[in-house]
Amino acid sequence: MIVPVTGVFAAVIGILLLVLSVQVVKFRLKFKKGIGVTEDRDFQAAVRAHGNLVEYAPIALIMLGIAELNGVATGLVYWTGMVLVVGRILHAWGMLNGRGGTHWARFLGIIMTWLAILFTAVLLLWNVWKVYG
Repeated sequence: MIVPVTGVFAAVIGILLLVLSVQVVKFRLKFKKGIGVTEDRDFQAAVRAHGNLVEYAPIALIMLGIAELNGVATGLVYWTGMVLVVGRILHAWGMLNGRGGTHWARFLGIIMTWLAILFTAVLLLWNVWKVYG
């Protein structure tokens, strides 16, 4: 069985990961810093934007994939994935443009990410209860 909906969102998040990785590499080359960061706020923000994506996206995508495989309605998986992807893009954009500080997009992005993860968890539990309860 394939998971085409989750596959599309995984591809988009993979591209976002590469975009954020390039940002980090630019700063690593600029400051000749192979590990760690400097005091430069933009460098720190780029590293954290990348790191935050790596921290949240895998579990969210795994959960979406399991939901899709378990037969959760495709529309629910699709819209939850959309919230996740838009949230991750907003968070990264807010992190970079806010230079690691408070920014509306960073705030909205993490809220959307948390809601997508929470909603997917509820979908998974509801689906298991529906099938085995």
